[in-house]
Amino acid sequence: MRLFLGVDGGQSSTTALIGDESGRVLGAGEAGPCNHAGAAEGRAKFERAVDESLRAACAGAGLDAATVRFEAACFGMSGGPEDKRAMLAGVLRAEHLMVTTDAAIALSGATATGQGIAVIAGTGSIAFGRNAGGRTARAGGWGYLFGDEGGAFSIARQALREALRYEEGWGPPTALRQALLEAAGAASANDLLHRLYTTEFPRPRIASYAALVDAVAQQGDTAALEVLREAAGQLAAITLAVRGQLFRPGEAFRAAYVGGVFRSAIVLDEYRRRIGFECAPPIYGPAAGALLEAYRAAGLAPRLAGLPEFKT
Repeated sequence: MRLFLGVDGGQSSTTALIGDESGRVLGAGEAGPCNHAGAAEGRAKFERAVDESLRAACAGAGLDAATVRFEAACFGMSGGPEDKRAMLAGVLRAEHLMVTTDAAIALSGATATGQGIAVIAGTGSIAFGRNAGGRTARAGGWGYLFGDEGGAFSIARQALREALRYEEGWGPPTALRQALLEAAGAASANDLLHRLYTTEFPRPRIASYAALVDAVAQQGDTAALEVLREAAGQLAAITLAVRGQLFRPGEAFRAAYVGGVFRSAIVLDEYRRRIGFECAPPIYGPAAGALLEAYRAAGLAPRLAGLPEFKT
């Protein structure tokens, strides 16, 4: 039996899917994040996440992880593929090994064809597209220090700024302050900000506060609403930037939104209003997109079946 592997290696988790040549998913596995493999202890974390997700997927498929061999495998990696191919080649048996970005597999899953535009807003953000001629373009996705506008971490960071300004007397009143203090168990905004600089609060944990911002905004809080509308505007801007690079005015293409930020109806409605064209939820998740790319590497294009549920 010919086997195929797709892996989504992100900032929050790693998901592996194993499929047969008909497109039927045999097993799925999840593990922790595997980004930033070049950082201190990053390689060990990377290898552990890949190994654990692969072993779980093999267990679900009734395969021996120690001996399994894949016809083709595709890994979509947060932080870029350049430093990961050699590590994967040393631990994985695959006839064809493809290592690409998390944005590329998100597009492949979102549209099922790998063409069109996907805007991704999870912990970070990026817009990525490919046209019928195979040309690609991106906007955003430069990490939490210099980019990722509209992503969950960026939303949480801006909400924290609003809470701090209110406490210090130079920002408008907002319920964000009390909500964030309670979520983190902090006594003041000053205490909260000091806590967020510790290892107790990694980026995914801080990013999770974006859902809290949405809850406060739904209660009519002006500051929280503005934070979400600004995020939607930033996501619309990078989407339109990619469209302008790849598609002529009036040219039809599929666009999809991916990631937990779009669970906010406030963000999604404002985003759709600003882009001015149809944008749909993804057909498949990023791990399924990686599996589709693995099939394409072997010259196959099956319809996927038996996929586990995933969160967009």
